[in-house]
Amino acid sequence: MALEIEGTLAQKLPVQSGSSARGPWTKQEFILEFPDGNFTAKACFLAWGQEKVQDLGKYQVGDKVKVSFNLKSREYNGRWYNDLQIWKIAPAGAQPAAPAQPAPQARSFAQAPAYQQAPAPTLEDMPADSEGAEDLPF
Repeated sequence: MALEIEGTLAQKLPVQSGSSARGPWTKQEFILEFPDGNFTAKACFLAWGQEKVQDLGKYQVGDKVKVSFNLKSREYNGRWYNDLQIWKIAPAGAQPAAPAQPAPQARSFAQAPAYQQAPAPTLEDMPADSEGAEDLPF
């Protein structure tokens, strides 16, 4: 499941690294503050892998960022744990690069095309019933 959220980078936790059977790994967790109704909420996100940790390193505490992430849960010894694993972090308000297209021109009400409505059918417009003829094939 891919989600996005904008907020303020509140805290960056220390970088953690190690080695597993699949090779070396690096991760860094960070806290994001975001508006939740009348209050401010916080969530802990995970930057997994050297590339994502380097992307996170471009931002300082207090920066407004937009985070794209996946929500995952896993069970261990009867308890469930959630991961908010990022796959992209960008400055808040940044729009994805799109080809430049001219903006559509706004038309005033006077310039709107005139549509004519057809008159409602009358009884004279209805086909005449022929006696003995059935429309239904059964």
